[in-house]
Amino acid sequence: MTGLSTRRSFLSQSITGLAAAGAVLPFAAGVSNAMMMQTRELPPAGDRPAPPPDGVRIINPKARVPVSFIIDDSTCLVNLAHFAVPQFAEVFPDRYLQDWRKLPREIPDDFVRKFGDWCGERNIKGKYSIVPYPACVGRVDQRLPGWSRTDLEDSLNVVRKRMMPNWDIHPEMVTHTFVIDTKTGHPYKERSERFMENWDWSVNKSSDELTDYLTYALQILKNAGLTCEGVTTPGGFGNRARPALSQATMNSCREVFSTEIPYYFRDLYTDNQSVVPLVQRASGLETADPKCVVSIIGCTGDWFGGWDGLEKGSVDQFITADLKGGRLPQVIEKGEPAILVCHWPGIYFNGEEYGFNVFKEVVDRLHQRYDHLLWMKLSEIARYWAAKELTSISRQAEAFLFKAPYACPALTVELPSMQGTPQILQDGQTLPLKEVSSLRNLESGTVFRQGDKMTVCFDLQKGANELQQRI
Repeated sequence: MTGLSTRRSFLSQSITGLAAAGAVLPFAAGVSNAMMMQTRELPPAGDRPAPPPDGVRIINPKARVPVSFIIDDSTCLVNLAHFAVPQFAEVFPDRYLQDWRKLPREIPDDFVRKFGDWCGERNIKGKYSIVPYPACVGRVDQRLPGWSRTDLEDSLNVVRKRMMPNWDIHPEMVTHTFVIDTKTGHPYKERSERFMENWDWSVNKSSDELTDYLTYALQILKNAGLTCEGVTTPGGFGNRARPALSQATMNSCREVFSTEIPYYFRDLYTDNQSVVPLVQRASGLETADPKCVVSIIGCTGDWFGGWDGLEKGSVDQFITADLKGGRLPQVIEKGEPAILVCHWPGIYFNGEEYGFNVFKEVVDRLHQRYDHLLWMKLSEIARYWAAKELTSISRQAEAFLFKAPYACPALTVELPSMQGTPQILQDGQTLPLKEVSSLRNLESGTVFRQGDKMTVCFDLQKGANELQQRI
């Protein structure tokens, strides 16, 4: 499909093949692709600084390609597929024919430890959802009926210790199934598309209404001792309320966690569209309280094990055995962030770990093929793109001035070469930049020269930064 390709519309293309297997995806129902195209009002980009001087541009961090892994439908203990399928079937009885009783009710913490340790050894980073009130089973800040309070607290500790160092934690709205009345804490009585998070509830909602709902979700995770800088939308949530969703993300993340750069995951594209993050609603760039929100875009479908752990995927869809084909090389060769997308039940795959094994092979092939990948959390990618687009750069004689609304580690800039040793001036302190012999050796505090150009990498501080030469 060309044009719009969201998680909902992308996955809907697979319905014909899946229907024969009795599995219809929760992201596939709802409005048609044509209607989504007509109603896709985008959030405003907001303010931008003046263009930089000729020959100056901010490039990828450390001159590498960011890579990240988005995990959806994860939470503490609860296998969301087991509990969500009968709730989806209550509203769509002809669509959800999976035998949910055969799906395990739990994805055990031992698997979270195993997965987290394997990724940690390889410095793999990404986003891991914790659905706050998974399928209405129970709240992760209170109790999960069917598990003891100790079970829940142990599970939260696994997330804190094994996942949070390298993974952002997101709510995936409140239940991922029935909409919660935030005034009562209970699901609405009506069982229809209008009161399902994945479908129509968010349509035409105001930013205030969505802020209330996102704040409710974020507060549960805060109560549970988890920190969030962004949110993930379940299914079609927010697809026809994009301006309101972006504003609500900014409002709720700032309110609950005082997040400096809120961001959200709503879309994935698997065609030729750019998957570069979108920095939206930028304002107050010259003040002490700048604002923006970032839309993070995935670049793959779930080709691991499916949202219910029943559809086997393929490594070759990501990257082929000859390391040349598949979706990821298409994105990496353009230098855009390669952000993979999966669903946790499919990684566990009912205890077979089929999706996990696909991921292992994908990672192996990626690092066989490329030596310039940089695993990053989504929050790190959001911060880098906010700094990239909103930092003002000007030239004064032989110096370059960077005025930054946000600090950013390892900002990497191409610009005309200086004769002397380049150095960074921040708050009256100077940091000489160490020369390196290749782009692959770039780290913060270094410079690489090639011809009449140089590439500098340094930790950008909020406010004034000056790149000057020391004779």
